[in-house]
Amino acid sequence: MSDNLALGSPAAAGNVPSVVALTPKRLLAMTLVAMAFAVLPHLLPNYYVSIATQVLIFAVLAMSIDILAGYTGRTPLGHGAIFGTATYVTIYWATTLGGSPWTGMLVGIAAATTVAAIFALLAIRTSGVYFLLLTLALGMIVWGVCLRWTSVTGGENGLRGAARPAFLATHTAFYYLVLSAVAVVTFVMWRFVNSPFGLTLRGIKDSESRMRSLGYNVPLHLFVAFTVSGFFAGVAGAIYAMFNSFVSPSTVALTQSVAGLLMAITGGIGTLFGSFVGAAAIISLENFVSSYTERWLSVLGLMFVLIMVFAPEGIVGRIRMILDRRRG
Repeated sequence: MSDNLALGSPAAAGNVPSVVALTPKRLLAMTLVAMAFAVLPHLLPNYYVSIATQVLIFAVLAMSIDILAGYTGRTPLGHGAIFGTATYVTIYWATTLGGSPWTGMLVGIAAATTVAAIFALLAIRTSGVYFLLLTLALGMIVWGVCLRWTSVTGGENGLRGAARPAFLATHTAFYYLVLSAVAVVTFVMWRFVNSPFGLTLRGIKDSESRMRSLGYNVPLHLFVAFTVSGFFAGVAGAIYAMFNSFVSPSTVALTQSVAGLLMAITGGIGTLFGSFVGAAAIISLENFVSSYTERWLSVLGLMFVLIMVFAPEGIVGRIRMILDRRRG
């Protein structure tokens, strides 16, 4: 059987899970969550609305990481660089070049997708710790460029400028724009990981050699998955440019990649929607606990230890296990 079968080939029909349907229960749950997010600006002051906006943005970054970590078995440590590339390009376009912020977002997403494609070409033939270390090294290259290319990136001073249009100046208006964008992006990602192509990625995660023997072009599938994942990280980065109106080398640093990965792990790798829970948990700790103690990083570390000991599958993953046992 040829190794160059098209993406989503039915050669292994019956050997990968069936497509997950959007059942009435799932649709109801998604609707209730969307309604809860929609009423937040009417219940919370502007400061908390801003934090909720940040949670939505970083949930998209965490979900983009989960596409690789949870559905292909490749854990990346370079998505912070892809995320930050979109942020840099968006702000540079809107401020230094004086272009439209909307065009800047599109160019930023395109730049991030290009960086992701380059990363993918170099990383897809590795796995395990080698994949993790290679993506870490690639991300550090981007960080070094942003730090040293001062004529474009501003170096350590970064770039500052209002990339947000005037009609989105209020916290509430911008929150609803972000919520709408995140809802669309989340649905697209959910459809992607539950499509025949996404299910093939799960087959690659379970047994790469078996998928090769069945005729799937594994490197091509991994390349597409990495590039698509980078595209969504770029979307998050472009939105973050409007949210923060500032970018510096710390935006593309390793800590950004680690934060996104920890959000995905906290919520539950392979759950996708757990990224919202993980992002909310980490950003809440960062903003609320730090206001009471300077040792908030210790509290954050303790939380990760407890999750790894008592819920290694993440918060949402643990809830799913409990519900499945009760149904059983």
